Amino acid sequence: MVEIFDDIRKIYRFVAPCEELADYVEFFSESSPEETAREFPSMSFMVKMFPSWTPTIWINLGTPYSIDMGSYCYEVPANRDVLVLRNNIVIRHNLPSDKIFTIKFFPGGLQAFFNIDQTACINKVLNAADIIPSRLINTLKEQACLEGRIKILQDFLCASLARQKASDHYLQLMQESIGLYTASNMHYNTSELAEKLFLSSKTINRYFHRAVGTNPKKYFSILRARTALTVYAADKKKFEPSHYGYYDMSHFYRQARQFSGQRMPLGN
Repeated sequence: MVEIFDDIRKIYRFVAPCEELADYVEFFSESSPEETAREFPSMSFMVKMFPSWTPTIWINLGTPYSIDMGSYCYEVPANRDVLVLRNNIVIRHNLPSDKIFTIKFFPGGLQAFFNIDQTACINKVLNAADIIPSRLINTLKEQACLEGRIKILQDFLCASLARQKASDHYLQLMQESIGLYTASNMHYNTSELAEKLFLSSKTINRYFHRAVGTNPKKYFSILRARTALTVYAADKKKFEPSHYGYYDMSHFYRQARQFSGQRMPLGN
């Protein structure tokens, strides 16, 4: 299964975070063993995910799996829980008995909750217990349902956020930049964003490197490609490339192939 191109959501349950966490957490999700077994009754399967620079924690409630990142393959046993930044393509190889509880943060989320610079996570598979206390992880695994896990985790994250709230100016600026870029139909370049925020291009680049781990140009190109591809895959006939900062369909096709590496034709 390939993110965006295939409907990978059908084997997961998704829940949005509470309002207090909505600026920092994109979603919680959990594999559905029933749906997974229906889709893949007797075979292993893979889920390919494109770059997003969104720190993601996978709490393992099921069987072992492996992760491909670049030229490396990481074996994840049943008792291991991991964090990946997703700054490159990540492929998970799963068994039909796969069951994963996911916490997907927005860029800067690790900083907001744990005062962790996400640049330290680039190209790594980290132990989730180094981020979230192992006793909390064990408590999450003991819960009978997704709702119970989310309730406990949200209480923990809200308390962590309150402790960290000696607010990071650069994190707020990064969030404002993303909001402005999205509101401009993804047309603004770094210089234009800096002007809107009354900053220099050098400053906004420095803030993005600190909060996200890459420069704004690269991050926004990923955000634009992911957003446009998702809309295109949902309804090709209504897709308008100019709404996402592309000159025409040819420009979109080139950028989409460059982003995804997919050789499948993107034409109607």
